[in-house]
Amino acid sequence: MFSRILTMSLKPNCVAEITKAVEERVLPLLRKQEGFKDEMFFVSPDGLEAISVSLWDRKDNAEGYSSATYPQVLQLLTDYLVKSPLVKTYNVTNSTSHKITPAVAV
Repeated sequence: MFSRILTMSLKPNCVAEITKAVEERVLPLLRKQEGFKDEMFFVSPDGLEAISVSLWDRKDNAEGYSSATYPQVLQLLTDYLVKSPLVKTYNVTNSTSHKITPAVAV
């Protein structure tokens, strides 16, 4: 399993709007992507930072989303962001919500 983690700086007073945009516009796009497993969206208590974690069955599928659909998702969120999100990727090694086959030690 593979994850994409976005860290976003939000404009003030936009938590309700970005939450609605994620639910109504972003999640439907993600659900159409091959290998998409789950999405979690977190907002800091002050509403000025958000973190999005998407889970994918394989790195190839996450990379396909990144090049084909993520630009569209970013466009949907631009009005709520102070700057472009920081994107990081990780292998998922443990999860209580998903069955994960451990990767071979490197």
